[in-house]
Parts: sequence; structure tokens; C-alpha cells
Amino acid sequence: MRAIWKGAVSFGLVSIGVKVYSATEEKDIRFHQVHREDGGRIRYKRTCSVCGEEVTYDDIAKGYDIGGGEMVILTDDDFADLPLSTSHAIDVLEFVPAEQVDPILYNKAYFLEPEGSATKPYVLLRDALSDSERVAIVKVALRQREQLATLRVREGVLLLNTMLWPDEIRRPDFGFLDEDLKVRPPELAMASSLIDSMAGEFEPDAFTDDYRAALQEVIDAKVEGREVVQPEEEEAAPAAAVDLMAALKASVERARAARGEAPSGGGAEPTPISSARSAKKAAKKAPAKKAEPAKKTTAKKAPAKKTAAKKAEPAKKTAAKKTPAKKKTA
Repeated sequence: MRAIWKGAVSFGLVSIGVKVYSATEEKDIRFHQVHREDGGRIRYKRTCSVCGEEVTYDDIAKGYDIGGGEMVILTDDDFADLPLSTSHAIDVLEFVPAEQVDPILYNKAYFLEPEGSATKPYVLLRDALSDSERVAIVKVALRQREQLATLRVREGVLLLNTMLWPDEIRRPDFGFLDEDLKVRPPELAMASSLIDSMAGEFEPDAFTDDYRAALQEVIDAKVEGREVVQPEEEEAAPAAAVDLMAALKASVERARAARGEAPSGGGAEPTPISSARSAKKAAKKAPAKKAEPAKKTTAKKAPAKKTAAKKAEPAKKTAAKKTPAKKKTA
């Protein structure tokens, strides 16, 4: 790995020299825009919308649109004069319980490596953090921007998680939040049963990016010149059910079947609503059930007649054999 930043963790009067490395990397398959006929790369020119001339990077500045077609132009000197007190330091502000930090605030993750003779104070801070079961709230300036971040321990290494500022988190503004929707207790109980049936331990390695794997196979097939195999399609999601309870119950049974568990039979305990529905169904089917035994009894008697007929046939044959015996006697 290549360090992207060097600085020091300021922990009270202790300064710990560190190198910062990106802790994550994207595995997306990237493509270039090319000409369909000859595969040539598509290039884009940086041109000025006013004079139409092509502009080099040295002549490009940052502009802030203040509205009305007016633009304020900022140069590198303007940014250099900004007060960034933490430009080369990770300044520890306080230590807080980890559960108090909302995960929505987390942005990017970086590993910290001790530099030079800073290994001992680095290990000291690491072990102290682990024993306290807290995370350090810090400020750090990365890429000319001051950011709030946390320091915590992961696999024996200090991990820096940059965070968004509170005013960068949007507030959800949806119409259904103002509606008076009530969930019935039986529905809530069934949903809880579904959650219990799908409960497990999170193992990240158990999940894979199937789309990326299939796309890589298509690319490999193009390179090797062989026939491209169409990947198997996943089962289509079932259509939304009108009966919420029925959908929840079916989901519970499906989750249990996926785990290899035996069906629950009656599912969750019968509720007043489900019991009433079962009673109605039983009342409707009652006449049909009474008629069925009569048909079955008739069907069972039919073979009895055939048996009687078969028994009668041997009797006739016996009588025919005895007749000649009477004639001889006469």
C-alpha cells in the first residue's frame, strides 16, 4: 500500500507520528468510452465556453457561482491562506462511547501506521482505546478540507473513520410520516417471527458480488473468443400479496425451509383473526366433507361384488364335473 498522508496524532502532550493509508478499495469493473468501429479511446478537450480555446490545467482555477451570471474566482493562494490548524495533525478532542456515534455519519476509512520511533506511543494509545471501549473524536485535514473523524482499533491497528458534518445529513421528509397508520398486534407478532426465523451472525465473506462475477466472466469469454454462457437467472420475487398476514407467514415458512428446518405446521399461534377465518372456511367446506365418505363407501363395496362373482365361477365348474359321475353310476 502507498501512504496518502503523513502527520501526527496529538494525544494530550504526546505526539505520535503516523502514515495514513486507504483502508478500502473499490472492486468495480471500469470501462473506457471507445469508438464502436475501431475501439479508439474517446478524448474530451477542456475548452472555455467564452473564448472557445482549449485550456491547460495550469490555467484552470476554481469558481464559485454567486448567481446572476456572476462568478467569484479563487486561486491556490486564496486556499493557502485559509486557517487549517490541523493541516498536519490528527487532533484528539474527546473520547466517547462507540454506540453514541450514528453510523450514518461515517464516510471513509483509513489505516494508521506508526512512523519511525512512534511505535511505542502508538501501541499505548491503541491498547488504552481497547480497554476503555470508547472511540476518539478527532479533527483532521485531508485534501485541503477539515473533517471530523473517529479513531478506533481494528485488528490491532488504529483506524481513522472520517465523518460527515451534522448539517450534511439530510432530514427525511416523506408524506407517510404524517399519516396515522397503525399496525395490528398479530401482524407485528408475525413480523417478529419472520425476523427470528432469519436471524443469524453477520459474516461478510458469505456474501459475494454476483453481478461483478458474471460481468468478469463475460469479459473473459470475449478475450478467449469462446461462446458466452448466459448466467442463470435468479428466482423472480413473488408478487406483493394483498393479505399482509399471509405474506408474513409465507415468508417465515420460506426462511425456515431455506435453513433446512421442518415446516412449523400451524405457523405462529392462532390469533383471533386467523381463528375466525379458519372457522368460516370450515363451515363452507362442511357439506362437501359429509358427501365424500358416502362415495368412498360405495367405491369400497364395488370390489366386494366382483369377489362374489369370482367365487361363484368355481362353483359352476365343480357342478359340471360332478354330472358325468352320476351318468356312470346309472
